[in-house]
Amino acid sequence: MKTELLGKSKEELKAYFAELGEPGYRSGQIYHALYRERNLEFAGMSNLPAELRARLEEEAAITLPEVTRRYESKDGSVRYLLKLAAEGQRPASVEAVYMPSEGRQTICISTQAGCAVDCKFCLTAQLGLVRNLTAGEILAQVLLPLAEHREKLAPQTNIVLMGQGEPLLNYEPVMAAVRIMLDQKGVGISPRHVSLSTSGIVPGIERLGQEKVRPRLAISLNASNDEQRNALMPINRKYPLAMLIEACEKYPLRRWEHLMFEYVLLGGVNDAPEDARRVVRLLAKVKAKVNLIPWNPGQLPFREPEPERVQEFHRILLAKGIPVFVRTSRGRDVMAACGQLALVEVKGS
Repeated sequence: MKTELLGKSKEELKAYFAELGEPGYRSGQIYHALYRERNLEFAGMSNLPAELRARLEEEAAITLPEVTRRYESKDGSVRYLLKLAAEGQRPASVEAVYMPSEGRQTICISTQAGCAVDCKFCLTAQLGLVRNLTAGEILAQVLLPLAEHREKLAPQTNIVLMGQGEPLLNYEPVMAAVRIMLDQKGVGISPRHVSLSTSGIVPGIERLGQEKVRPRLAISLNASNDEQRNALMPINRKYPLAMLIEACEKYPLRRWEHLMFEYVLLGGVNDAPEDARRVVRLLAKVKAKVNLIPWNPGQLPFREPEPERVQEFHRILLAKGIPVFVRTSRGRDVMAACGQLALVEVKGS
């Protein structure tokens, strides 16, 4: 069986090359070639001697997902349908979304195939949980689009762990991948530009807060009281709002950081002015920033909010001094927007 190198840390690569009888600096060379240069084939790693490259071809692997479909949106976004086949892992498919814009590109990646959290407004929930992804499978969703678009990359790359799955229920592989993303000798992305979104797994939030190297944290709130959140997000029964908000109040923010809250606005469900006022009260003791996300259509019994309701919700939060933004979803025409990732086939793409 070949040794999988994608997803290995500097320390793990050093141990592997020691087993091969190679000097320790070889691990740094391949770490740089793989993550910093995004060179995804041994043959192209010219900083390694030809003899070692040939040996690695025989004994090691860099396993990339198979791109089974690319769905290109009118707005320039690309939804990748990826077939995963890591050694010893159950075959699975996931999605990643590449979104170019002025001065930056954002890549939305998955951390699990499917999801077990069962949020009622999210199409991914319809898949259930298939399996957790490995660190290499998570990183591949970043490296593959960056390598594919390398000729036209903007200076800044943002990574959002907001695709399929609940990141904090796959903690170790997610954090192994994130550490490589944030390592300036690895993928080299700033902690300011990597965001992890959770449905509110309180023990995971507390654990993340103790990490020396960590992404920004986003809380998927989506409701203003327990009754409402229980109906929309069953995870709230285990970690109700009082427990979640207490964890948020205690979360150790860095000087430059706000705790982000995402609020999907569902027409006639959670978008009333009373909801906005309750959200203000919930976040009274948190250094918070709120993203309002009008619900993206899917095969679910909800509807988009009226623009006037979105504006009023925004006005109420802003009037109370909460930084608030209405997030325009990208890739809606190819089912690439927030809450739409469910392996859906799109005709004509």
